[in-house]
Amino acid sequence: MGIDPGTTIMGFGVIKVTGTTMSFVQMNELLLNKYKDPFTKLKLIYDRTISLIDTYHPDEIAIEAPFFGKNVQSMLKLGRAQGVAMAAGLSREIPITEYFPKKIKMAITGNGNASKEQVAKMLQSMLNLKTLPKNLDSTDGLAAAVCHFYNEGRVETGKGYTGWASFVKQNEDRIK
Repeated sequence: MGIDPGTTIMGFGVIKVTGTTMSFVQMNELLLNKYKDPFTKLKLIYDRTISLIDTYHPDEIAIEAPFFGKNVQSMLKLGRAQGVAMAAGLSREIPITEYFPKKIKMAITGNGNASKEQVAKMLQSMLNLKTLPKNLDSTDGLAAAVCHFYNEGRVETGKGYTGWASFVKQNEDRIK
């Protein structure tokens, strides 16, 4: 399962892997723009992620890492959204791997600077999707899952966690 975290829209996608073949299962998004309270949004992200895990029983979760833009507040909000999605997966002891946006774009299109539209069109072609969604956040979540499939554990830019103990062990410098 792949997740593109956000506090306005959280996109997600699910693929099924059989041997060396992947197939499309689902993609959708959680719309959060109608909620004003940031803590309500975080709870909804957590609850939806748990619901997806309980529905699709993913073996692994790939999540898009937040990237630094010009606005520090946006980065903080994205980090919180990513954190609660990760917490949901870790609470179910599902390994999590994060990928930087350029790594995901490179895996899908061969170009780390590809647009959202280019990524979506390539996914449409790869997975024989009949139509694309209006918002491309769901294809971004799907792209994270497909990127993880192509990388099969060969992660260079993100960290993988198999549970809280793994997270703590790999981040001892962040624990007080």
